[in-house]
Amino acid sequence: LIRLFTSFAMLGAEWVMWVLVALSVASVALMLERARYYRSLDDDLEKLGDEVRGLLRKGDLAGARARLEKSPSPAAAVALAGLAEFDSGLKSAEEAMAGATVRVRLNLESYLSFLGTVGNNAPFVGLFGTVIGIIQAFDKLRAGETAARDAARRAAQAGGAMAPTLDTGAVMGTLAEALVATAIGLLVAIPAVAAFNYFQRRVKSLVASSDTLSHVVTASLAAAPASKKD
Repeated sequence: LIRLFTSFAMLGAEWVMWVLVALSVASVALMLERARYYRSLDDDLEKLGDEVRGLLRKGDLAGARARLEKSPSPAAAVALAGLAEFDSGLKSAEEAMAGATVRVRLNLESYLSFLGTVGNNAPFVGLFGTVIGIIQAFDKLRAGETAARDAARRAAQAGGAMAPTLDTGAVMGTLAEALVATAIGLLVAIPAVAAFNYFQRRVKSLVASSDTLSHVVTASLAAAPASKKD
């Protein structure tokens, strides 16, 4: 098994570099897509909440629905889910908004696990490339020592001519290239982790806004004039 892995390591670590490059391209593309998506959900939720509160307390459900439908915010989608079930009672509206909030969270967290996975594992992929490079370096060192020993023996047999010394330059070069894999792994992982943490905060903020607006809707529906709730 060790010989099999050694033979595999002798193929080189270039493919590891390409894996890291592919992960980097995919993660950057996802960062840009998620950033644009979250930006498209921005809205003045304080103003939206005030307007919806005023409409609902007047019993104007149709006006509140129309106002919420104009908002791109996921909080508006949660509130609309509650208004859609209000005919079945306030409790049904609350349950509908709770379920909508869960769906909103799942939608907002879509694909973020990929960034987390890349951030957590890219350094290990790079380290794997480094290990392969170190194996290659030691193999070159072994081969160089064997060649130097054979050359010394032949020189001694030829009359004591100076034997060639071991060339460590190639070994050092291989080690340097091996360490590049770890550096690239970290270079891929750090932005992915930073983006993952930032987007997670955005998700929490959007979900918190949804909860806030759902409470506003619940309180406003409860305070709406009974004659206008339908």
